[in-house]
Amino acid sequence: MDRGEDLRPAYARDLVDHMLARAVEALGAYAGALFLLEPGGDVLTLDVGAGMPFDFAGPLRRVRVAADGGPIADALHERRPMWMDSGQEIARRYPKLAMVLPHPRAAAVTPLETGSTVWGAMLTLFPEAARGPGLPAHRLLTTAAQCIGRVLQGAAESGHPLRPASEPRFVAAPSRERALSPHAQAAVDFLSTVPEGCCQLDVQARIAFADPAAAALLGVDVHDLLGSRLWDAVPWLADRRLESRHQAAVVSRLPSSFTGRRPSGEPVLFALYPGSRGVSVRITSAGGTPAGGRQRSGRPAAADDGATTGPDRLQALHHRMHLSGALAEAKSVRQIVELVADHLLLALQAQTFGLLVAEGGRVRLVGYRGASPAMVQLFDGSPFRTDLSGAGLVSPSSARGLAQGLPSFFADRDELRAAYPEGAAVADGVAASVWLPLMVSGQLVGLCMVGYAEPHPFTLEERTVCTSLGTLIAQALDRARQYDVTHQLAEGLQESLLPRALPAIPGLVTTARYLPASRGMDVGGDFYDVIRLSEGEVAAVIGDVEGHSVGAAGLMGQARTAVHAYAVAGAPPDEVLTCTNRLLIDLDAELLTSCLYVHLDLDRQVARVASAGHWPPLLHHPGDPAEMTDLAAGPLLGIDPAADYPVTEMDLRPGTVLALYTDGLIEKPGTDYDTTIAQLTAELSDRSGCLETVADALLHRAQPSGHRADDTALLLLELTSAPAT
Repeated sequence: MDRGEDLRPAYARDLVDHMLARAVEALGAYAGALFLLEPGGDVLTLDVGAGMPFDFAGPLRRVRVAADGGPIADALHERRPMWMDSGQEIARRYPKLAMVLPHPRAAAVTPLETGSTVWGAMLTLFPEAARGPGLPAHRLLTTAAQCIGRVLQGAAESGHPLRPASEPRFVAAPSRERALSPHAQAAVDFLSTVPEGCCQLDVQARIAFADPAAAALLGVDVHDLLGSRLWDAVPWLADRRLESRHQAAVVSRLPSSFTGRRPSGEPVLFALYPGSRGVSVRITSAGGTPAGGRQRSGRPAAADDGATTGPDRLQALHHRMHLSGALAEAKSVRQIVELVADHLLLALQAQTFGLLVAEGGRVRLVGYRGASPAMVQLFDGSPFRTDLSGAGLVSPSSARGLAQGLPSFFADRDELRAAYPEGAAVADGVAASVWLPLMVSGQLVGLCMVGYAEPHPFTLEERTVCTSLGTLIAQALDRARQYDVTHQLAEGLQESLLPRALPAIPGLVTTARYLPASRGMDVGGDFYDVIRLSEGEVAAVIGDVEGHSVGAAGLMGQARTAVHAYAVAGAPPDEVLTCTNRLLIDLDAELLTSCLYVHLDLDRQVARVASAGHWPPLLHHPGDPAEMTDLAAGPLLGIDPAADYPVTEMDLRPGTVLALYTDGLIEKPGTDYDTTIAQLTAELSDRSGCLETVADALLHRAQPSGHRADDTALLLLELTSAPAT
């Protein structure tokens, strides 16, 4: 069988699942998970879990690489394993992860990569705290990740790349077969005589063993219990609070308990004891009914006070806590929409979401998920009035409540249509809904709609939670809209200070790239320019003002203008930098500036270069390896009024490429500058295609994950031929 046949998706998935399960077993971990990068490289999706279902960890299903700030994203940014040796360290370094995975003892995240390609990450959870992985464990982690990475690479090369599944898979961690103990029969005899019932649940909560006493206490035959979930097999446990206790025991590895009531009203105690292969459950009749007693018919009674028919409390609590923490850190409206869509639907177990805001007197649907086209058309662009009823969208009574900041809950279609005259369109695919008014300083600025595909009677707890989440969303949305306005102003300022287009010059091909940092909202201070000096003479400049602020952008504009003016006036390279330096000192600039100035004589095919503390350019002559030029440099601009800037002259020839760049191109987490420069010169040496392709390849080589710790400016110059004289 050839390689393409071997690594078809089904086979590759089975192989990856098996390798993950074996890695969990070999490492002594109790659970593991694989996250795969979605196309585009911006999002990691949970693809498979081993040893423990990750249904409770909904916030981990999609991890945004650039904005998450958790260990999984950090492992990809830094391209190295991340180890957390205790629950305290996890809570200290990654509090959001601690909310999702309560009571973890230790955890590790290892990138899945082959060469410069990142495929995803592997998460492993350990039952005991540790002082960091020893050498064998470290080797096992990296070896397992490398092997899985090779399978993913092979699948991609065979034309069948593995994509994250819509729902994560679960595989049981393998275990070695054990011979029965000589006392096994005695244990069975013991269990058959005690009045308490016993059953064993695997990590997916399916019943692997149940004794006759347990079956009698539950009122269900043993054969009907095996292979089922306890709360599915026993009708009077269907309120799912036992499921919550089971999940708590599996995740925390701590004993838990639950008191239910049989249809007769008698209490039954369930004590849960977690182990490496599942949960042992001891079932005791607290009302004194013998194990063999028959249950009387009757209506199922509630198990505990405070029962809820809504989402499972443990799962919902995790989602709510994660959403609350994430909203506090979100900056842009787009992030708010993604967070709410990803986590609010899971927290409330809903199917439809829409976020509406007021802009220019009209409603704008800034984000939605699961909404029908009719619903989108109805709301997006409709008139917005603070009383809402003028748009014909809600009844007067509902409008008054929303305008006063009161949420509206509609348990079924009849209630929805009574409140919404356009109910037929709104109810398309929505049987029940919640409308949360988004209030800021007493003003209604928007609405958040959550819809259910089936009728949904809202409990008091759900109403309280929705109200509090609406307040959080409103506050986060207000901050995000202010951020977006500021960010748009910063981007506009940045664009106005950089050249709109590079001039077309005979005998010279140019291209430039500017990329802002991945994090942060302020404008940067990187700049570049190409200046036509005369027929056959050109100047190229690149520089970097320290910091990310409007002040840095303003100084950048002054520096670029000064360099441009002195260059056009005919000053040689050293005088251009000397005069600019004195000007910045006279302006009392507090920020330091690096600058590289290149004077190109296309007729003589000579470059004269002066540097003010800037990185030397990369130089590639056709047929020779690319290299970093050996360049004498003066101090940064704005420090010493008497500074000198030596000039270095270098010969060029047709096909020569000069690469000018700023710090962002060579600052790569976990990699020293020499290694990054070597990678870039290798990429430049092997260049093929036009200069645009070369620029994109250099950016990808420097930042394969797309994460940028700093702004990046890149200016490429290629001498094509000497102009005719």
